[in-house]
Amino acid sequence: MKLPDLTELALRNLHESMLRNSLTTVGISVGVASLVAMLSLGIGLQQLVSRRLVKSGLFDTVVVTSRRDLRMEREEERRGPTPGESRVLDEPARQEMEHLPNVLEAYPDIRFATELRFDDKPHLTMISGLPSSAKSTDAFEGLQGSFFSSDTAAEAILQKSFAEELLGKTTAPGEAEPNVEDLAKPLLGKELVMRYAQRAAAPATPVPLRPSNASSDNSVVGAAYSVISSEQKLKIVGVADLDPETLRGPTRAKVFMPLKLAESLHVMQPTDLREISRAARNQPVYAALSVRVKNPAQVQMVEDAIKKMGFTTFSILDATRNLRQVFVVLDMFLGIFGSLALAVASIGIVNTLVMAILERRREIGIMKAIGASDIDVKKLFFAEAGAMGVLGGIVGVILGWAIGQVINFGTNAYLKRQSLPPEHFWAVPWWLVASAILFALIVSLVSGLYPAGRAARLDPVQALRYE
Repeated sequence: MKLPDLTELALRNLHESMLRNSLTTVGISVGVASLVAMLSLGIGLQQLVSRRLVKSGLFDTVVVTSRRDLRMEREEERRGPTPGESRVLDEPARQEMEHLPNVLEAYPDIRFATELRFDDKPHLTMISGLPSSAKSTDAFEGLQGSFFSSDTAAEAILQKSFAEELLGKTTAPGEAEPNVEDLAKPLLGKELVMRYAQRAAAPATPVPLRPSNASSDNSVVGAAYSVISSEQKLKIVGVADLDPETLRGPTRAKVFMPLKLAESLHVMQPTDLREISRAARNQPVYAALSVRVKNPAQVQMVEDAIKKMGFTTFSILDATRNLRQVFVVLDMFLGIFGSLALAVASIGIVNTLVMAILERRREIGIMKAIGASDIDVKKLFFAEAGAMGVLGGIVGVILGWAIGQVINFGTNAYLKRQSLPPEHFWAVPWWLVASAILFALIVSLVSGLYPAGRAARLDPVQALRYE
């Protein structure tokens, strides 16, 4: 039997029992819709987390620290050089990292606790230097005011909670938090006075050393440096609703200044005490560096290259490996539960085709009497089952997509009432559409195995005698 004839005959047979076949197709559609809806939720949530991490600037960032820091080390670091023999995280090392393939920039992590005076009142807080690239992160989407006008401008951006502290506003339990716009209006353009400890280089001084096994020659043990108290005026140019460095925990900053300005101030850092000789020569030594990579897919490659240089690395990809495993398991379970409805629909296909055999025994007998083989009969029932599967799969995908849109719309309406930004957490990628239709087709063909085999085994003589 030729394919056009087989298709025409299958469609005609489906049309004759319209109600029953339609109900069976609807069952398939509901099964596919539940499968698509559940998997779309899992995929959408995973994409939402990925978007947030990528936009935060953390997903494509590698944090580099020196092994000279006295801290608990991971197992893989213990196989490297000892802390005393490890390389110093200084300016030459930063430049070397910046010239690695696939690296956009490498900038120092400069943060320090200091005193800020506002309206002659002192406020102790943490300050951090931000590169100009931080402007594109999602932390500054709700920024009131403006970003830094230049890399060296004497300007500051305040985090929302610190702005409340400057204005003396406290939020009682159960009371709505002040709006960022209301906090920014009285602060923008005002001046902060920052008092900090500045490191100043001093000339080298010969110091006599007299070890027991050494001569009496004088040796220079290193240049000295002095620490002086300095002030820097900062103009408030913005108030941020979100903390750009939330993942840093208790050490996160509440006030931000341009990174170039922070570097030029030579603020006393803990690393200056450890690397005293380099600090005395006014050569910067960093506690940590942030290395931005062109693409998150290249983070591991850059991490490996930096580790070969003798430094310790950490990226958000290290922390999200378990998270990706959680999403894989979640998608698997959502797919299993979504497939249960499709399994129920497959029983409907079996029932429909078995009933069709009983109703069309005479037709089957005539087909076999005029030369149709058992294979032709099987193909006919497979074609009918496949047609119901494909049609049910297409309708199910559309229905699943519609369900997702309705839930997404309703959830965003609720978020809007709660003064929260809208989110798109429902995703139906093209491969899910194709997989759902293909899965529906396969389930339908498998369900048609028994009816097709039973129809092919009919004795044409007995079928023609059937009333």
